[in-house]
Amino acid sequence: RVEASWDAAREIASWGRVYGRSTGVGANRNESVPTEAAADHGLRLLRSHAGAIGEELPARQVRAMLAVRANQLLAGGAGLRPTVVTALCDALETGAHPKVNALGSVGTGDIAALAQMGLALAGEHPWQGAGTAPEPQPLDNNDALALISSNALTLGQSALALHELRALIGATQVVAALSLMAIDGSYEAYALPVHEARRHAGSSAVAERMRLLLGAPDRPTPPLGRIQDPYGFRCLPQIHGPAHDAADALEGVLEVEINAAAENPLISADDMAAYHHGGFYLAQLALSLDHFRLAVTQVARLSTSRLSTLNEPGFTRLRPFLADGEPASSGVMILEYAAGAALGDLRAYSAPASLGHAVLSRGVEEQASFASLAARQTL
Repeated sequence: RVEASWDAAREIASWGRVYGRSTGVGANRNESVPTEAAADHGLRLLRSHAGAIGEELPARQVRAMLAVRANQLLAGGAGLRPTVVTALCDALETGAHPKVNALGSVGTGDIAALAQMGLALAGEHPWQGAGTAPEPQPLDNNDALALISSNALTLGQSALALHELRALIGATQVVAALSLMAIDGSYEAYALPVHEARRHAGSSAVAERMRLLLGAPDRPTPPLGRIQDPYGFRCLPQIHGPAHDAADALEGVLEVEINAAAENPLISADDMAAYHHGGFYLAQLALSLDHFRLAVTQVARLSTSRLSTLNEPGFTRLRPFLADGEPASSGVMILEYAAGAALGDLRAYSAPASLGHAVLSRGVEEQASFASLAARQTL
């Protein structure tokens, strides 16, 4: 597929105007590239776009970007020379990665970061890591835009964030089960009839796992004395469940995007055509990331509620703040303050990035998804 797309792209560009190959990009889209300048056009495009700023990204984020971009190119819609895919795979295998800076995308293509990667592939930008860098690639006007027309960095960061936060949400549920046992709480909130009566997939899955962790039957009997527990325990399925649902929704979006040929233009070898489009615009991902962060913040907020309950003698039958026997001991009281401070940061990070707006390139790119910001906030 990659070879067929590469052959088709060169033929199409030889007899027709193709954005970024025989023309400029952005506001320069109507400006043709002279035939005598075509060979250097690709490198000039990469050099002009490799202006990412901010801190250097860690190796795992850059390597995630390389892996996503290689996988997307294998979909066969970029029209890029096949040896570039081999070079990306070689770098992943050896452990080499290009120096990439954090800022330069507004959710309509990670063009600055990918231009840095492109210059590294061309031998003009440094590689890092213990591995051997791949052999320099002869990138030209048929390669440059095809290489950087992607959101591979944003997608890689989003996948890393989803993996890590899913594990954290799962661990939080285990802690919640242990905390419930510590206060001799009720299992009724996780009863099968409760969740069969209100069939939300995520909530039902959380309740089922709680029954498993607690060794509770499907239809538990109420404990003696207390009628019902605080929200931190009683509403756990209703709050953790949406986080599971949001994670599943985000995974679905990532599965599509990571495997997509979303380059603009899309090179169709079957039609011998270059289709110009807006498939690089990541509205679905930005909205899914925003949704996921809001759901995770609800989970964190519930954790602080359970921490407060564990400091109460009425629930633990121990001293306030789980303190020792010394008079006026504060015990673990400060943990509530630390948790409250961390929750404040989470609330700030949960602000929807998709509300951002930008008008760029002399007004021809008049909208932005800010999925890149959403990914950084989530990670």
